[in-house]
Amino acid sequence: MTQTVQIPGLSDVTQTHVLIEQLRTPAQRPLEFHLNGAPLVGPGYHVTEVKAVTIEAMDCGGKANAWRETVIQLMDGSATDAAGGFMSNRKFLAIYDRVIKAIPVRDEAEVRFEYGNTDVPAMQYHVDHLEVQPERVIVHLRTPEVQCKAGEACGLPASDVAPAEQGCAPGGSCCGPASTELLTLS
Repeated sequence: MTQTVQIPGLSDVTQTHVLIEQLRTPAQRPLEFHLNGAPLVGPGYHVTEVKAVTIEAMDCGGKANAWRETVIQLMDGSATDAAGGFMSNRKFLAIYDRVIKAIPVRDEAEVRFEYGNTDVPAMQYHVDHLEVQPERVIVHLRTPEVQCKAGEACGLPASDVAPAEQGCAPGGSCCGPASTELLTLS
């Protein structure tokens, strides 16, 4: 029997502690990573790095933001590693537990998986949902999307922040190329 576990509160962000708690629930099983319903990472992969990342950025509307992410990097193993199958959820958790003793991974930080090889460009994937099956656990990933963080100020759906407070007016060019009327070639 296949059980799909939608991570509670998932919209655009899956918090690190929510995913880790979900991985602790089932008994030891092979842990797979899929994208669009198909395997993304093959058997024999390694967890090569766990990053506790703090990002400080300014959006195109001039608003400063800061947030944290947990980035777990996966890498293909050798042919010998692949013959050994997928890493189990328990081994994955043992690696994670060892990391958090040494670096301050934030429970509330969004968790992403970074993966790439000679055929797939390196990318950080969002967690979509977890599927627990009798013979395996699958973490379903989704590709990231670029988002205008000053969207309301740039004419996207409104919220409680006025465009003037963000320094960008609707119909302006803060999130896109300047209008052709503004370009001169003198």
